[in-house]
Amino acid sequence: MFDALVPNVRSLGADELGIGVLAKAAASHASSAPDAPVVTTTHPRVREIARLASIYGGVILTGPPGTSKSFFAAAAAALLAGDKSRYSFVQFHASYQYEDFMIGYSPTLTGFEEKAGPFLNLVEAATRDPDHTYVLVIDELSRADVGRVFGEALTYVERSKRELPFLIANGREIKVPSNFIILATMNPFDRGVDEVDAAFERRFAKVSMEPDRLQLMSILSDSGLEEAMQHRIAGWFNKVNGLSKTNPAAAVGHAYFAGITDPPSLVDLWDYQLQYVVERAFRRDRNTGAEIETAWKRIFDDPTVGDDGAGTPASE
Repeated sequence: MFDALVPNVRSLGADELGIGVLAKAAASHASSAPDAPVVTTTHPRVREIARLASIYGGVILTGPPGTSKSFFAAAAAALLAGDKSRYSFVQFHASYQYEDFMIGYSPTLTGFEEKAGPFLNLVEAATRDPDHTYVLVIDELSRADVGRVFGEALTYVERSKRELPFLIANGREIKVPSNFIILATMNPFDRGVDEVDAAFERRFAKVSMEPDRLQLMSILSDSGLEEAMQHRIAGWFNKVNGLSKTNPAAAVGHAYFAGITDPPSLVDLWDYQLQYVVERAFRRDRNTGAEIETAWKRIFDDPTVGDDGAGTPASE
């Protein structure tokens, strides 16, 4: 089923995936802002996610904000499902419940009526159409109580228990078919991560999505910034993400830079996003935070800053 889709290679832009504005537009929330480069179905990361999904029935993309988790999940969903009618998106949040995800009741003028959620709708569609793959993309998986949201289905999304019938809350018997895939994203520093790990560690594959310098340079190459400034930005990026090895909250994803078009947009990026990331990460280490801020300012006025974030004569 999956192999049959491989020859149909096409480029997927952000608008085609239904996840945002074009890459040249202003960046939205960093965890889901589209990358400047186009992602194709032949992209190694997309194909790896699709391969793992076909083995495990689900893949969790985990990483700090701005690492293209949502974008790659959407691209993999498009590759696996082939048609937009066969994949859908849902975002978890603190108040998200079983009644939203599986089945609940909605008010009408005369009372209440039963309403199926995105999980039940897509599972039933996949059951009716066993020759095609159906994909549910869950953004921010760790923001909700996953045991409460999935309910009895949590057991049956496991690959070895697919096709086994079980009852949901209204007494209806359903099964999670083999052609139903879950792709999910999560921030490893969210409060609910331990619960997610306990629920899914033996059920789904997990792929780490980290800040990527190559992705950053690809984004910056289309930004209109002079080449020297692009390399100074990359130096700052290396510096702050190097510190994230001992302070994970300091990680800055490449997708933060997706909306950069000129120096004023870089100023906005710091003033309205990155300075708060740095302040939060180094609130107990003010000296390092100040060092990171100083290194950022050098992007604008110090042409001798090398890719390692340290002062290096331009001639060397």
